[in-house]
Amino acid sequence: MQILSLPFFISPSLSLSLSHLSPSVHRAFKINELKTEVTNRLAMLEKRVELEGMKVVEIEKCHNDIKKLREEMASRNNSNFLEDNKKLTPRRDVPSYPKYHLSKETVEALRLPTFDAWQWEPNEMLSCLEHMYHDLGLVKDFNINPITLKRWLLCIHDNYRNNPFHNFRHCFCVTQMMYSMICLCSLQEKFTQLDILILMTAAVCHDLDHPGFNNTYQINARTELAVRYNDISPLENHHCAVAFQIFSQPDCNIFSNFDPEAFKQIRQGTITLILATDMARHGEILDSFKQKVDNFDYADEEHITCLKMVLIKCCDISNEVRPMEVAEPWVDCLLEEYFMQSDREKAEGLPVAPFMDREKVTKPTAQIGFIKFVLIPMFETVLKLFPQIEEAMVQPLRESRDRYEELKQIDDAMNEVQKKKSENLTMGGKKK
Repeated sequence: MQILSLPFFISPSLSLSLSHLSPSVHRAFKINELKTEVTNRLAMLEKRVELEGMKVVEIEKCHNDIKKLREEMASRNNSNFLEDNKKLTPRRDVPSYPKYHLSKETVEALRLPTFDAWQWEPNEMLSCLEHMYHDLGLVKDFNINPITLKRWLLCIHDNYRNNPFHNFRHCFCVTQMMYSMICLCSLQEKFTQLDILILMTAAVCHDLDHPGFNNTYQINARTELAVRYNDISPLENHHCAVAFQIFSQPDCNIFSNFDPEAFKQIRQGTITLILATDMARHGEILDSFKQKVDNFDYADEEHITCLKMVLIKCCDISNEVRPMEVAEPWVDCLLEEYFMQSDREKAEGLPVAPFMDREKVTKPTAQIGFIKFVLIPMFETVLKLFPQIEEAMVQPLRESRDRYEELKQIDDAMNEVQKKKSENLTMGGKKK
């Protein structure tokens, strides 16, 4: 599948404008992360000096390292103070954009959970996201400036990091799955357009500036984010903060035509949904939804909010809904990110979760429990409201569960054979 005609076009002047915009949005957060990193390194070195019986030469080296780090931290503090107070002045000489086109096949495929995002470049994914906002009637109904929409999406792209998993492609997949659920479940007949706008925008923004290390790491390592947000969903709070820092830039504010009360609704709704993506709250949110689903009332605002929270949760962890060839590479990406974290945790003497330890986890063991006890129960609960997801979403999850269970049986059999070989070699050595 390819885009016909022009892809997502960006002028040189717009590129220059956005190249200044993204660093400015990031700067305040990255500065504090640098400070925290240096502070952690200092603490580790000082602990080595105090607690380990090192030789005089090694102790002296540690003292010198500490001195250098303190000087580095002081210089960073001085320079960053000036940077923090620079006023952001994005350029505004942005020309009009030529009309772009997506092929009929792409437009149809975008509405399906089977969409393969691995086939697309970032500018093409941006075009697809833009199409979704137009196709759902959000641009027209809320008088969103199309050029501002383009600027905002480009800025969103620039504020996702190049992590193995939590990156812009993941953002796109979550948003595309939300779009497909809106289409498949006819949600525009159930929700207001404002609700649809909140669902889509929260999906786009839900992992902004994700550092690649989860909340458990943030809290155990006492990072700047954990301290700032008092160990309460530090990453999700950060994603919200970055999202609304971007919206605070006039050239990226797709809500500029909203009155204050409507913007307040958008802001509160978006924050509520992004915070719901913290998996630490999974049981709480799903239990609340289960209590409502049998007598669901679309006129009840609390019911609607709960459903929206469950929908974004479904989309956030929906990779196994997709065909195997699309879903499996995401498992590799996630494990790579997990292993990076667990390696760092081991180096820093922090607790390591077994499911993130490269020495203990395999793809089948990583996926079976997650599919059986998290994904299937949640999607089957949503199925009570929307029977149309049975074939498109729930059945693929069951098939994925069965496939990974078969793979685990094969792995277990191979491990047993290997174990017997090792035992036989050991016994043979002893007889000699």
